[in-house]
Amino acid sequence: MLKKIFPLIFIIYGCSSNDIIEKVYYNGIIWTGDKDNPSASAILIQGDKVSLVGMDDEVLSRSSDEAEKIDLEGRFVTPGLIDNHVHFMSGGLQLSRVDLRNAKSKKEFQEIIAKADNDLAEGVWMQGGNWDHELWGGQYPDRSWIDQVVEDRPVFIDRLDGHMALANSSALALANITTDTQDPIGGIILKDSDGKPTGILKDQAMGLCSRLIPEPSLEDLDRALKKATDHALSLGVTQVHDMGSWSDLETYKRNHDKGDLHIRIKIYPWYTNWKQIIEHVRQNGPGDEWLRWDGIKGMLDGSLGSRTAWMHRPYLPETGTKDKETLPTVGIITLDDTTEFKYLLRETDKANVQHTVHAIGDKANDWILKEYAKIKRELGNKDRRSRIEHSQHLSPSAIERFATDDIIPSMQPYHLYDDGSWAHKRIGYDLLSRTYVFRSLIDSGANLTFGSDWTVAPLDPIKGIYAAVTRRTRDGKNPDGWFPNEKISVDEALMCYTINNAYAAFWDQTTGSITPGKYADFVVHSSNLLTTSYEELLGSRVLRTVVAGKDHIFE
Repeated sequence: MLKKIFPLIFIIYGCSSNDIIEKVYYNGIIWTGDKDNPSASAILIQGDKVSLVGMDDEVLSRSSDEAEKIDLEGRFVTPGLIDNHVHFMSGGLQLSRVDLRNAKSKKEFQEIIAKADNDLAEGVWMQGGNWDHELWGGQYPDRSWIDQVVEDRPVFIDRLDGHMALANSSALALANITTDTQDPIGGIILKDSDGKPTGILKDQAMGLCSRLIPEPSLEDLDRALKKATDHALSLGVTQVHDMGSWSDLETYKRNHDKGDLHIRIKIYPWYTNWKQIIEHVRQNGPGDEWLRWDGIKGMLDGSLGSRTAWMHRPYLPETGTKDKETLPTVGIITLDDTTEFKYLLRETDKANVQHTVHAIGDKANDWILKEYAKIKRELGNKDRRSRIEHSQHLSPSAIERFATDDIIPSMQPYHLYDDGSWAHKRIGYDLLSRTYVFRSLIDSGANLTFGSDWTVAPLDPIKGIYAAVTRRTRDGKNPDGWFPNEKISVDEALMCYTINNAYAAFWDQTTGSITPGKYADFVVHSSNLLTTSYEELLGSRVLRTVVAGKDHIFE
């Protein structure tokens, strides 16, 4: 337990400005994330902001007699960790849904499904998933896997990347998906050799089922937000960049208005809401220190795991599956109308709405990099901080363009841990060598940022740091790192999870480092992340997360 020295403390949050609560955290090893003052041992907080950062004697001498004094006992401290890409409300809901992430066989898959079926009320859709067919050899599950253990209930469960889902026969019937149903634009209905739907739906085809699922109640949404927030704080995450929906924004605003928003959220609603976003920003500004909404999220392609990422060269031939693939050999572009998308990018840019666009394949990344450059030429220079979500597979020219065109690569390093075990089944060595190029992007001068893509991957930033600095893979076949020349240091990874991410959300003036004048957002860790071994890094725990000067203790 961290020791606390309590003088007479009776002041609470919400006091007048003349009675600002004061705290001192001392005897720590503090990695500040501030290049002008990189290390310290003590922090003085006044109210919700950092007042002084320095060594114990200096900070303690500057504090008042009434200040609460907390002995860090030599623990390692970082700024609050920031996740650049989450599906926050989906994550909160998923915490109460079926989880197939660790299913390694058909038997385990069915056992988890059967238990979930027993726990659900009659008639309720089974949702969740996070299954990964690579864990049992690469064969897609089909609707029979569910039909054999679930009788009447509709089931719709996502693959962990969110670009493919499995529906059972009941769900397919409700959606009227039959042998005659054609693929929607930007999506694929996988069918067997007889032309019957297997239950696998890819990208835009997923909407044929998902649109039938009843929306959760306001109470369900509020509970999901609390669960997601509690989970994030327990992992040291004080800020998230949410690739959410307009409904998610309404949930955040509702809770913010009640004083129940306890994590900072920059939301990027779906691009189809672009007119609403422009008007919302016009009427309300970009947001405040807890919630910002001045951004949109677009999507160009699918994922590597689903063979729907948009590539310059064809995928390698499919092996290890009995299913007949019907998708284009180079993946797909998921936009219904590229002309309309280009138009809305320009209209939102004029309204100072930040762009972030999902691009995984090398062709998708080249497409959006080119479009961002055109927008800059057409509409002039300004501080845009345009982002590409995932930036996963890059052409040789793309790597340098992130820095030269001031585009932010928003990457999720834990995907490497998963993908590195099987990516060679999808693409050749040349493109593999330009996958998750952390080192190259940093060396080029790009503002590299990190996150999780939760629930696609675990929310835990420590797992992301581990993946970035070791580049080890889930199968254990790359102990020295998968393309080890792209490793980065723990210090660099921490920058990607703190100040770089704050910059990517236009929050770098108030968050991202432990700096006087910024909000008191920081984390106390059980291990020194800079000096612990890689083997022990994953064992590090969060002992305390501080957001705006408020302690959340997990010891």
